[in-house]
Amino acid sequence: MSKQGSTQNFWEIFHGPNMGYIEEQFEQYENDPSAVDPSLKEIFDEHGAPDWMEGGTALEANGVAAPSKGDVVKITSALKLVEAIRRHGHLQANIYAVGSDERPKTNLLDLETYGLQEKDLEEMPAEWVWPESPLKLDNALQVVNTLKEKYAGTISFEFGHVNNEDEREWLQEKVDTDSYKVSLENDEKKQLLYRLAEVEGFENFLAKTFVAQKRFSIEGLDVMVPMLDHIIQSASGDRIKNIMMGMAHRGRLNVLAHILGKPYDRIFSEFHHSPDKELVPSEGSTGINYGWTGDVKYHFGARREIENGEQSATRVTMSHNPSHLEYVNPVVEGFTRAAQDDRTEAGYAKMDDDEAFGLLIHGDAAFIGEGVVAETLNMSDLPGYRTGGTVHIIANNLVGFTTNRKDGRSTRYASDLAKGFEIPIVHVNADDPIACLSAMAFAYEYRQKFHKDFLIDLVGYRRFGHNEMDEPRSTQPRLYKEIDEHGTAAAVFEKQLQEDSVVSDGTLEEMKEEIENKLKDVYNNMDEHETEAPDVKDRPSGVEQDLDELETAVDLERLRSLNEGMLKRPEGFNGFKKLEKILKRRGKMLDDGEKVDWATAEALAFASILEDGKPIRITGQDTERGTFAHRHMVLHDVETGETYCPLHGLEQAKASFDIHNSPLSEAGVIGFEYGYSVQAPESLVIWEAQFGDFANAGQVIFDQFISAGRAKWDEKSNMVFLLPHGYEGQGPEHSSARLERFLQLAAENNWTVANVTSSAQYFHLLRRQAAISNQEEARPLVLMTPKSLLRNQRIAVEGQEFSEGHFQSIMKQPGLSEDKDKEKVTSLLLGSGKIMVEIEDKVENSDQAFETIDAVRVEQIYPFPEKHLKEILESYPNLEELVWVQEEPQNMGSWYFVEGILHKLLKEGQIHRYVGRPHRASPSVGEPNIHKTEQNRIIHEALQMSKGGKSNEGN
Repeated sequence: MSKQGSTQNFWEIFHGPNMGYIEEQFEQYENDPSAVDPSLKEIFDEHGAPDWMEGGTALEANGVAAPSKGDVVKITSALKLVEAIRRHGHLQANIYAVGSDERPKTNLLDLETYGLQEKDLEEMPAEWVWPESPLKLDNALQVVNTLKEKYAGTISFEFGHVNNEDEREWLQEKVDTDSYKVSLENDEKKQLLYRLAEVEGFENFLAKTFVAQKRFSIEGLDVMVPMLDHIIQSASGDRIKNIMMGMAHRGRLNVLAHILGKPYDRIFSEFHHSPDKELVPSEGSTGINYGWTGDVKYHFGARREIENGEQSATRVTMSHNPSHLEYVNPVVEGFTRAAQDDRTEAGYAKMDDDEAFGLLIHGDAAFIGEGVVAETLNMSDLPGYRTGGTVHIIANNLVGFTTNRKDGRSTRYASDLAKGFEIPIVHVNADDPIACLSAMAFAYEYRQKFHKDFLIDLVGYRRFGHNEMDEPRSTQPRLYKEIDEHGTAAAVFEKQLQEDSVVSDGTLEEMKEEIENKLKDVYNNMDEHETEAPDVKDRPSGVEQDLDELETAVDLERLRSLNEGMLKRPEGFNGFKKLEKILKRRGKMLDDGEKVDWATAEALAFASILEDGKPIRITGQDTERGTFAHRHMVLHDVETGETYCPLHGLEQAKASFDIHNSPLSEAGVIGFEYGYSVQAPESLVIWEAQFGDFANAGQVIFDQFISAGRAKWDEKSNMVFLLPHGYEGQGPEHSSARLERFLQLAAENNWTVANVTSSAQYFHLLRRQAAISNQEEARPLVLMTPKSLLRNQRIAVEGQEFSEGHFQSIMKQPGLSEDKDKEKVTSLLLGSGKIMVEIEDKVENSDQAFETIDAVRVEQIYPFPEKHLKEILESYPNLEELVWVQEEPQNMGSWYFVEGILHKLLKEGQIHRYVGRPHRASPSVGEPNIHKTEQNRIIHEALQMSKGGKSNEGN
């Protein structure tokens, strides 16, 4: 060996494994100079220890020099950089097809931020910063560049907020190894190009054929259709029975045509040239049934069966959706849970995650802007509401109507809301279709493995204005200048395929010509008929059906057996003694001379419905116990905390009974339960408000889905709403369930609105509602339920009331109507709910005869029992006035709804008048003493002997 040069330069000739050998020989030399080869001894004599050993550097086993103390900072910085790429690669990712110049700059991925230069990384072994790399990399610079390609390309990731370590490691491994990616053969790439051409061609045809008509084009997010193709194919291959979809109107027509298989001619027929002409689909075109009033074309849903074997199929369901955007989300989740639940046996329904899954497509502005999104995400892992993972896609077109990102959200991304729920997020450029398919494959695999939600932020653009008649260049001029110069998704993909020699020049034009000719043929085969002035279709006969005569009585011995069964407990169950003592009293309520209270009547109704083989699902914020501690349908062992539901141990039960306390949510939960009731029409689905006025927060669901869904979309539901209602001095927010709002929405027998005053009436009403489940007569029930009356003996009735008869929409008033000389009656009181019970109490405790006054209770306010009331009025020959009595202010409650009906029933010389609170802005006063004064005045005025006079009875 040469010994020329300085000591420092001399040792530079050694590297790699030779360094390890020299170090080992020097250690022997130090112990015994004669133990090493003479030539090495001569080198060590002259130059001493190798300079890397003198600097404190140790060697690793493979002979590569480990870092000195001075290098530790650089290694640490390199590790920080690698971690930053994984966590923050999305900040520099190429995820924007257009509009990327608007996003904030970041230096989190710059070497300088970490005090590093490329030379530092080149000299650093790859395994120091990526020890488990699946690739053969020589140094840390190659690691950094490789990871940037993986985490900051046209697809990028955010999952650092996922706290479950197993999930986070799985996600990272998928990205690090590229194993989530979809690999396409050349023929498959051509098919993908053709699919994009179909999507684009459909939109172009609509634009040219139906000029200036709204369609909410998909253009700019075209790849969404192939993405949906991919996940549906995957689910079908796994024999998943149901895919439940929800989306707003952006791209909906294209998805209906190409994913749900809605015939082109059926879609064309919904575009009308003129008011007096109608496009008629060709003979044999698949029909889709809607309601009698219908809806605009971009709100309708559809269903499609995809065969995946001789005996199995996957059904894809697109929910109908109003313009209230994200409010369809919980409805779809309810569809999904209903499709997953087996309700055929007693106990809780048995859920199977793989029977169905949800797929929700959101708008970027709406996802972050609409609170119902957060409500829905919060339900994703709750026992009563989980659906085993939903795949979410944000159809990100960068603009909300005309509102820019900076005005629409306080977060960097529209998807940031999902981080609070630990949902993995993928951002992907809508111009890279293979990356988009990979994102979808990743989402589906995660959902199947962990049964949790996954979010894809599909970043594209909107080629035209919000509805094709808006001019976006007036509000987003810079963005639309870029869009105008940007090729379509199909054109961008064709160019990529040409560069890869997959297709030749002109391939896309040939595809587009073929697609346009196909669409023209469909359109030309349609007839254009002259039409008369169109009118609303007739309602189905079931909708017109009166429910008054449905038999709902249950034999008394059967009820006693059910009641006894509900008092049984599992062996060793340690119930709360005070509560068990109360519950045992229920066992005697069907005995002769005893009366059945509200809670027992409800339990008997539930038990008998389960015995009839009909499932029940009841949820609400405190439903297991009941807000007013009356239900106690879930008992807690005081020693172990375990729970037991008496209806689960009922031997006679032939179907499931689901009862769950809900999250503190109204819109989300009501939407979920509505969706469940539509998908599981054989079930009795019940939502109970903590207080009735809490239903206010679900008004969109009531307005757009529950009250109008049958008329618009032929969507049947027999859901029950229990809304505690009554004026007891608890203030404006705990008095009124806003009865007037439900009556304002009441029409065409769309639902039943009732306010009942006996436990038997409640029993029969629940059984009637179960009887119409899965029937053409099905309709929701809005029920004002009691609070203080729950324990009032005046609403408790004898067992015979349950074993005979049926629900009475109008009843005689106890205490006034017995043995009444009807010829003397000049004033007839009408009212519903608690105020009539208080009038009953006042009459009973008075020494006044009230000979000229009689009263009836209107237990069902809609449909109003007009025919029955007319028969009652005929029995009073000298009647002078009808008096409507209510607790609510005059502009609330039932008065404005019934006033016109009562007016029609009046004979010559008769009048009708109102007794109640005056017009008010607030439902009630906040001071209990003022409430009592008002309540006494109403009762006093209702019971006065003559019009305008004053009763002698004091209050």
